[in-house]
Amino acid sequence: MSSDAPVPMPRTAVPLGIADPVEKARAELKAALAAIEVKANVPRRVSLSINEGIEKARTFSKRNPALAAAAVVTAAAAIGAAVWGFVRSYTR
Repeated sequence: MSSDAPVPMPRTAVPLGIADPVEKARAELKAALAAIEVKANVPRRVSLSINEGIEKARTFSKRNPALAAAAVVTAAAAIGAAVWGFVRSYTR
C-alpha cells in the first residue's frame, strides 16, 4: 500500500528537480554547510553518544540488575586501584 505523505528530507540533501542553476547552487551550498555542521559539531556528537551509552546501561541494568551491580563494583575497584597505584608511585 503506497502512501502519498511527503517523505521528510534530511538537511544535508539537495532536492531534486531544481532547474535554475543559481537556486541549485544555493541548495547545494546549504546542504554542504549543513553536512559540515553535522560532522564538525563534536560536542553534540559526544552528547548523543553519551546519551546512547546511558540508555544502553539502563536497559542492561533493567535486564540484569545483579550483573550491573557487579560491573559497577568492579569498575569502582579498578579505578580505586589505579588511583592508589598512581598515588603510591608518586609519593615514593
